[in-house]
This record gives sequence, structure tokens and C-alpha cells, in this order.
Amino acid sequence: MDRHLPVVDQQTAPLPTGMTDEELEAEIKRLKRERNAVILAHYYQESELQDLADHVGDSLQLSQAAAKTQADVIAFCGVHFMAETAKILNPHKIVVVPDLTAGCSLADGCPAPVFKKWLEQYPGHTVVSYINCSAEVKALSDIICTSSNAVKIVKALANEKVVFAPDRHLAAFVAKEAKRPDLVAWQGTCIVHETFSEKRLLELMAQHPDAEVIAHPECHEGILRHAHFVASTSGLISYAQSSPKRAFIVATEAGIMHKMAQAAPGKTLIAAPPEDESCSCNVCPFMKKNTLEKLYLALRDLKPQVDVPEPVRVRALKPIQRMLDMSV
Repeated sequence: MDRHLPVVDQQTAPLPTGMTDEELEAEIKRLKRERNAVILAHYYQESELQDLADHVGDSLQLSQAAAKTQADVIAFCGVHFMAETAKILNPHKIVVVPDLTAGCSLADGCPAPVFKKWLEQYPGHTVVSYINCSAEVKALSDIICTSSNAVKIVKALANEKVVFAPDRHLAAFVAKEAKRPDLVAWQGTCIVHETFSEKRLLELMAQHPDAEVIAHPECHEGILRHAHFVASTSGLISYAQSSPKRAFIVATEAGIMHKMAQAAPGKTLIAAPPEDESCSCNVCPFMKKNTLEKLYLALRDLKPQVDVPEPVRVRALKPIQRMLDMSV
């Protein structure tokens, strides 16, 4: 993870022992009331964290929730860049994360100093950065986007030259959908979406001929070419809910299955397979670092806290706010 930003150290208090999940959940609810806290959780979180959260959503929905919250404390069950975004929007609130080491391969793969140097090759370009990046990279950007609104935002920049970072697969999808073959892309990838296997997907499609393939645009073209529908996590859930189809092969992080099953009861949901059958490569190892125990400690001790230096925060706020304004 890009460690140019100072953060409060990971908590050192021991994890609680002898507490059942039910007891932990009760304590988390009590602490949430006492702290006047709000719990935000991404769709890729473990199901028990999603069920405890006040808001569950994709990056855009969670950014919108963070911007509107009246809580004093934001407990963000997601990865580091998401909590940073919440802090950028709420400089006077306490933002805690269950596990400070929950990072993101996209953010890791786009260090701000290297990105700044790379941008020198493209003077006069508008910098559109996917929200999966560090606060420092956001501060170097003109507008932030998510997978929910990336196409819309790039289409709105029709008369401008555009640099898109950090995900090359999302950039390729956006270039195609927005009819922008001139889009310049940083060559980053997500370690989860990169691992989906076209060969194994075709085998799965043969086994389930009535199932539709639905996919996240961070997947590579070998997966997207077989998808009936491509969208953000929230878009995939909505599609599974509204589609008359009864079965779906879902190509994104497996944590989405929990909310998708709740939204589309009775439908068959099949996780798209990674290349290596022996691994759980369709599960984000960073997202899964967050647990009930760690959320309990974060609310109890109000740490680890995420902080963003004020000069960086002020610069990063402008492109985030521009995204929110365009996403109404």
C-alpha cells in the first residue's frame, strides 16, 4: 500500500476471547450507539459485517453515504482507500478501520510519485482516476470515478484528452463504451478480477447453458466478451434482481453473493472460477482481513484511525466532489 500518508498505528490490544459471534454483534451495536457511529461496508466484506452495517454498497454508494452522514464516528469495513475517501469528505470526524493493512492491489500499483512523473508525458490531459487509488493520487487527479459512473464521466469529457488510472481493464471497457479509443491508461490491475479464467468460464457456461454471465468491468476482455451484462457491484445486484433469468454466473469478488442472494431469492448464483482451482483467488484477501472481532476493537478503542494530511485532503476533495456532483 502507498504509505506516504500518516496513519494512526494498528491497535495493539488483544482480540477478545471467549465471545460468541452473537455477543460480539451485540457489543458492536452497543458501541455504535455510544459512539454515535455509522458502519459502512462494501459488498465484498464478509456476510456478518454486511449484516451489521448501516450502509452496504459499492464505492460510489459508500462515498455518497459518507458525504451525508451525521455520525461522529465512521467505521469503514472495506479497504484503506475507501476509508481515506470518507476522511477526505469528513475531516472533523473520526474514521476507523477494522484492519489498517486492508489495502488494494490497484492502489498499491499506482504510487503517487511514479504516477506524477508519468503524467508529465501527457500535458493538457484531464486526469480521471478510479476511486481505487490513494489519497495522494486523488490529489493529482481532476475527477474521480467509480465503476458505476466511469463511462458517464468520460462521455462528459468528450472534448478533452483524457488519462485514466489505475485499472487498465476498466479503462478498456470505458474506452469502448464511451467511444474513446484515444483514452490513455495506466497499466494497473486488480489481483482478483485479473485471475478469472476464460477457459474455465467457458466450461462453466457449457455446464449451465441457461445461466447468464454477468461481470464487473475490472475483469479482462477474455471474461467480458462472454458477459451478457457488465456493471458495478450494485449494478450486478440490481440486474440479478430484475432479470427474468433464473441463473447467473457472476464474475466478480465472491463477497457479492451475500447481498445478491438476498436481493434475488430463489435464483441460482454461480461464482466465476479463477485460473487456479486450488486457490480462492476470486476472494479479495484484503477485504477479508476485516472481521467482527476487529470491528469490535475499532469501535471500542477508536483505532486504528485513518488520517489524511490537510494539503492532500484539500486537493483530493475537489475531484471527489466533482464526481459526487456528476453522480446526482
